[in-house]
Amino acid sequence: MKLIHRNFDKNNSGSVKLVPEESEDMWHAYNLVAEGDHLRASTVRKVNMESATGSTSAQKVNTTLTIQVESVDFDSQACVLRVKGRNVQENPYVKMGAYHTIDLELNRAFTLGKQEWDSVAQDRLDLACDPSQRADLAAIVMQEGLAHICLVTSSMTLVRARIENTIPRKKRGSCTQHDKAMNKFYEQVVQGLVRHINFNVVKAVLVASPGFVKEQFCHYMFQMATTSEDKETRALLEHRPKFVMVHSSSGHKQALREALSDPAVASRLADTKAAGEVKALDAFYNMLQNEPARAFYGYLL
Repeated sequence: MKLIHRNFDKNNSGSVKLVPEESEDMWHAYNLVAEGDHLRASTVRKVNMESATGSTSAQKVNTTLTIQVESVDFDSQACVLRVKGRNVQENPYVKMGAYHTIDLELNRAFTLGKQEWDSVAQDRLDLACDPSQRADLAAIVMQEGLAHICLVTSSMTLVRARIENTIPRKKRGSCTQHDKAMNKFYEQVVQGLVRHINFNVVKAVLVASPGFVKEQFCHYMFQMATTSEDKETRALLEHRPKFVMVHSSSGHKQALREALSDPAVASRLADTKAAGEVKALDAFYNMLQNEPARAFYGYLL
């Protein structure tokens, strides 16, 4: 998240102008924007325009609105934050008090004002704008014919690629078609890994699957890296110690949490930001189950 300006008074009232630059920034924005805040951003409004002859027609116009927030909806797939509220500043196209929904998108600036930026909001703002905050854990969750390549940050899991192929069943006495399809599938996963993972930042790569798919994939990957003429693919050999294999129940994204919770890999992932989040979440769930009177989730009033 790029911070353009920050203007707080002594009572921590004020505004910030921000530009979300990557997917995780939209998650931070979702956690920053709250009911009652003032949000100012460019938007598109459908208005009725009257011509010189007196006829009217509906046209879409670009304008900048300031609304008082009433609801916030985050579409993680489209990476769009939809903020609904009433207009609170004079505008030639929108009446005062009229409802409007502003879509916040990547690389589009917005200004957020609060009556009070409490410690939680300020901590979230500092976290979002800290350039050192980057995903240092990658994960490949896979099964035969399905793989998700993910980046795991301290706040969320970002799916960078989904690879899905049809794998023929093994036939009695012949596995040629099955093995050929699996090799093609593994090759696509390796290509996705090279394309989407920055090994200069990532400290560990979790490879999770049911059965022996993870072992077979890693064997194929390092064999491919050994014979490849592509510089980035060959570089996988240098990062071999970063790969950690662990069991998961499936190749779906939801299976990643159980893989992260495996005690066998906890020590290998101890230096990553995500490990602390998983540990805190597990502690909360355990307390909620064993001592429900001590565990609460929501706002403190």
